Amino acid sequence: MSKVIGFNNAIFWTDDTEILYCEFSNTDPNIKLDEKSVESYIKAIITLCDGKPMPFLIDLRDTCGTFTIASAKLLAKNPELVELRISESYLINTMGIKLLIGLYKRLYDRVTPFGIFKDLNLSIDFCLDAKYNYAANSNMLRLAE
Repeated sequence: MSKVIGFNNAIFWTDDTEILYCEFSNTDPNIKLDEKSVESYIKAIITLCDGKPMPFLIDLRDTCGTFTIASAKLLAKNPELVELRISESYLINTMGIKLLIGLYKRLYDRVTPFGIFKDLNLSIDFCLDAKYNYAANSNMLRLAE
């Protein structure tokens, strides 16, 4: 069953794949993602995940712009997101967004496994592999107890 939460420049949803999809659309390169928006996005993600860790597929193909330092730190370090985020799969179509992701990951979040893709199917495969590996590792930890 799909669940969807939408905003002006973003939409978040889950479906039976148990992947959290995040699609951003912004054509104004001068807009920066701010803390207030990030806080709204975090609430949506928490609601959609409903306590279940998931891989995040983040579609940035129709967006440009950047983020504030505070918003980047909030996305990377929010304790609830850290618990819910298995991996991040970024779907892109420009070199500028690829560089922005690289900067974000290098400065703010070196822990979460991630991949950057131009093909949706490869991006989904990355998420499904991450989910499978997470489940396998969780089962191994339970067996060790």
